[in-house]
Amino acid sequence: MDLRLENVTKKFGETVALNQFSYTFHQGIYGILGANGAGKSTMMNLITDNLKRDSGSITFDGKEVRSLGVDFRRVLGYMTQQQGLYEGMTAESFLVYMARLKEIPRKSVKAEVQRVLEMTNLADVQHHKVGGFSGGMKQRVLLAQALLGDPQVLILDEPTAGLDPRERARLRDHIYRLAQDRVVLLATHIVSDIEAIADDILLLRRGQLLRSGTARELIDSLPPDWKPVLHAPSLEDVYLYYLGEDYHE
Repeated sequence: MDLRLENVTKKFGETVALNQFSYTFHQGIYGILGANGAGKSTMMNLITDNLKRDSGSITFDGKEVRSLGVDFRRVLGYMTQQQGLYEGMTAESFLVYMARLKEIPRKSVKAEVQRVLEMTNLADVQHHKVGGFSGGMKQRVLLAQALLGDPQVLILDEPTAGLDPRERARLRDHIYRLAQDRVVLLATHIVSDIEAIADDILLLRRGQLLRSGTARELIDSLPPDWKPVLHAPSLEDVYLYYLGEDYHE
């Protein structure tokens, strides 16, 4: 199983949001790390075909995703950054609605909704209205809808944005447990989320892939004389060095 991007470029007017981006994703969790405007959400929206790329190719198991069409969408789960929920709906009714939009066979909808409710620990509140949920619970509902249909590719755009540390840790643990046998792309600017669960990390800056590797490899890539703090270097230091405004390319 692989998801491959080759020389993918997207412009908005004169602004290059993603510039000749190439990478191949295999099974595992990939942390996409970058400041706001680095190109993380653009890349996600190009993969899901919510945006049209200007050039380059995106393939899944060697086949162009545009030609796969609905067959690719069936193996794709997408959790957007915004909490775009119908707050008057219950968690169950929202997921039933999303299952129908995803064209899951009607006879399978009930069982599928129950499956994702249990996976995200929402079964006990499935008849409660989403409008009364905490931020973390709303994010779990969005994660549940992304898991409908048991997707092979799971794309999570800032899944923990706006959550307090406890809810962020809980949602992060959910993502880690659900990531088996999938390609998981997790875009964020929260370094601790990436360091805790990602197998590999991509550093994006101004629409370009600056560097990639495991957390340990990226930490080891820091120059030995770069010691802004007294503690041992961490991924936070990697972020500051490579993605900070004072980085010299």
